[in-house]
Amino acid sequence: MKRWNTRPVKIANLTMGGQNKVLIQSMTTTKTKDTQTTIAQILDLEKRGCELIRVAILDQEDAEAIKAIKEEIHIPLIADIHFDYRLALLAIENGADKIRINPGNMQVEHLKLIVDACKNKKIPIRIGVNSGSLPSSVSDYKDQALALVSSAKDYVKRLEELDFYDIVISLKSSDVLTTIRAYELAAETFPYPLHLGITEAGDCFTSCLRSGAGLGILLKEGIGDTIRISMNAEPKMEISACKELLKAFNLYENYPTLIACPTCGRCQIDLMPIVQEVKAYLDELNKNIKVAVMGCVVNGPGEAKEADIGIAGGLGQAALFKKGKIIKKIDEKDIVRVLKEEIEKM
Repeated sequence: MKRWNTRPVKIANLTMGGQNKVLIQSMTTTKTKDTQTTIAQILDLEKRGCELIRVAILDQEDAEAIKAIKEEIHIPLIADIHFDYRLALLAIENGADKIRINPGNMQVEHLKLIVDACKNKKIPIRIGVNSGSLPSSVSDYKDQALALVSSAKDYVKRLEELDFYDIVISLKSSDVLTTIRAYELAAETFPYPLHLGITEAGDCFTSCLRSGAGLGILLKEGIGDTIRISMNAEPKMEISACKELLKAFNLYENYPTLIACPTCGRCQIDLMPIVQEVKAYLDELNKNIKVAVMGCVVNGPGEAKEADIGIAGGLGQAALFKKGKIIKKIDEKDIVRVLKEEIEKM
């Protein structure tokens, strides 16, 4: 799949853009000044595959907490700044690896101060345009996608006039079609890396559907250098959703694929809790394998013969199969344990 070739931007030890891999990111739900809770959440997200983490900076304490947080984590930290340029300067001083600013609530006259600080520390700026907080300069636009791009274009121009080019752009709307069009326009307009996301996407279920629909189209078009699937749920769910979506487009390798049948009257084991337990296990596994959990021998191993390993349910038991060949029978109570043991051997 051909991807748009954007300008590479360094974020600490990572490079975003160019033909580098699409980076997965999330945002903490903790109070940033509560350093121990914030660190614990970030370390858990790291373990699950998060590659960039953003924290909210509401006040001076939050900005100053970055220093202690950075000492304990292993991925680049992004400071999310709104309204007060002084918080951006303080976050940069305390070690933020990237700054996110919103053109809708940041005064233009303060931009040079932020740019100078970022230049000095060699850190990038994300221009994060959001449909819910567009600046007054584009308030009369009837086409919201065009308004998002126009707002970003104005800020990009100001950064370029200050001889600053380490830029990442996001154009987020809660409307899927608006988001798609905005990013398509942005890909044609800007040479900079694009951060994909649907804002205010809802709970886990709704967000996965809406983000899958919108961001999936963009990824198929080769658009996007980093991704966040934001949802009203635990941040760890965002990481799983990102990995699943990227894996669907062969953009993420080191992650298992789970195949599971929807079940019907032929199923003679309680499959749903088995699927849930296997899924939770696979979410923390860094192996490029395909695992099938099937309700009966009609669906597995036949329909799941492309799986590396799997089970097919029977009456109070299951057949364990590898590459379409049945290896042995397992009692229902032992299915998850045995499947995990066999996967660990692979």
